[in-house]
Amino acid sequence: MQLFDWIILIVTLLFIVIYGSWKTRGSKNVEDYVLANNETPWFTVGLSVMATQASAITFLSTPGQAYHDGMGFVQFYFGLPIAMIVICLTFIPIYHKYKVYTAYEYLEKRFDLETRSLAAILFLVQRGLGTGITIYAPSIILSALLGWNITYMNIIIGILVIIYTFSGGTKAVNVTQKQQMFIILLGMVTTFFLILHYLPNEMTFDNALHIAGANDKMKIVNFSFDLDEKYTFWSGITGGFFLALAYFGTDQSQVGRYLSGKSVRESQMGLIMNGLLKVPMQFGILLTGVMVFVFFQFNETPLNFNPNNKQLVENSIYKNEYQNLQKDLDKLSEDEKVINLLYIDQLNQDYDNPTLRKELVDLALKEKDLRAQAREIISKADKNSETNDKDYVFFYFILHYLPKGLIGLLLAVIISAAMSSTASGLNALASTTAIDIYKRNVKEEKTAKHYLNATKFFTLMWGLIAIAFACIATLFENLIQLVNIIGSIFYGTVLGIFLVGFYSKKIKGKAIFYSAIISQTTILLIYYFAILVYPSGQEKLGYLWLNFIGAMLTLIISFILQNTLFRHDKDNSIVDKVVS
Repeated sequence: MQLFDWIILIVTLLFIVIYGSWKTRGSKNVEDYVLANNETPWFTVGLSVMATQASAITFLSTPGQAYHDGMGFVQFYFGLPIAMIVICLTFIPIYHKYKVYTAYEYLEKRFDLETRSLAAILFLVQRGLGTGITIYAPSIILSALLGWNITYMNIIIGILVIIYTFSGGTKAVNVTQKQQMFIILLGMVTTFFLILHYLPNEMTFDNALHIAGANDKMKIVNFSFDLDEKYTFWSGITGGFFLALAYFGTDQSQVGRYLSGKSVRESQMGLIMNGLLKVPMQFGILLTGVMVFVFFQFNETPLNFNPNNKQLVENSIYKNEYQNLQKDLDKLSEDEKVINLLYIDQLNQDYDNPTLRKELVDLALKEKDLRAQAREIISKADKNSETNDKDYVFFYFILHYLPKGLIGLLLAVIISAAMSSTASGLNALASTTAIDIYKRNVKEEKTAKHYLNATKFFTLMWGLIAIAFACIATLFENLIQLVNIIGSIFYGTVLGIFLVGFYSKKIKGKAIFYSAIISQTTILLIYYFAILVYPSGQEKLGYLWLNFIGAMLTLIISFILQNTLFRHDKDNSIVDKVVS
């Protein structure tokens, strides 16, 4: 980090915080604070929705995911555009019709207070965890690679977000996310073209894709029906669809973005914009990771990208063994470079040499084996260490190979992304706590100013909780997977509640309430016995299927309960009373 990098980083972050606080100061009531007075145009809605999902985890973990496993992760997003259409046609018109502040407010109108409270609590649990992770993700990477204190990083990022979110609420989140998305896209596009520039002169982009393909990195679509596979076309189009439907349709961190739209049409246009751009954006981020892989075919690469692991081994009795493996990898890298240059020469002559392709595959397998041996040594040096280095790959490249000045910009990208998703999370947590839990259970009359101050207080409270969780969190196999796993555990049940509410007027409050409890309990058991207890790669079920299973269980069990135990229940919802 040079002085110029520090200047770019600090100026960028301070501009976002000061601009967001100044532009949105002076909220008069809860409607202004939570719904931004319904003045948000569709373009801002679309950017805000994208920025909320595009956390720092996206830009740290996704390229590393592609580096190790290729482009297959993009299948995770295949169901998203379809989910956007369903939400635009069903969810948005209903939310606007009943003029709700939060998604869960609708559930009391449709069912009862118990169902509303249950859904709100499930949201608070999973989003509270997720928001802590969005702070923790960049902190642990930056602390490992730059030597910064992780606790201080958690506190700094958390406080920066709390300042403008506390000050301006939803409007502040929406306004700042426009600047954050501009910084994020500028940084990623610049990095992508720089990687291409750093490749050998005789190498074209088409050549780079061929090398990636020869190393099994360009398999975009997998039509396997194997449930053990994490990412397939079928899991993406079903589990990914249900996850996107739940996340964008029932998660207040996203619902709050488009509830602030000027009209139903403006909200719908914002979501359609997200549906059109999200998959290409994720494809581009994954492709950047693949290009980083191609770049390291011609440059030195460490056995493990996490520098803490190297330091750990060097201070242990396994130092020499690890160093010998690094020498083997260095020699292998030289062989890869030679074969790749020969392969490029053949491609430039319009000949795709199958013998050279096979040699590349064999070398890749040997490299994979060396890295596996390195992870075993790291585990022997410290059994509690995290050997997986996917989250460190992209930032290692940034620090060691990008020009000075651009490092500050990419740091600003990562921290800005963390701030944008964290701000949305805090805003949603505060809104849900204030509207669905606090306000709904306060018996005496309170002023609008009182509830505004209460919402601000809950913003501060959840900000401190998120910082605390970030400070005690531990690194998972891959952070982007961790966030999606947490979501998948809870989203299916919550989505099932909403689907019943939207599409089945016969099912009443008690049936849906108990079906949701049964469904959530079942999902937790499935996750434990089919996923959690197995080592990575040996799970009996891909976690994306939890979304589909949770939603279907809630639908089916509620139907059974309504037609058996609760068939004589009377209409008890506001919606039913109005209709009758």
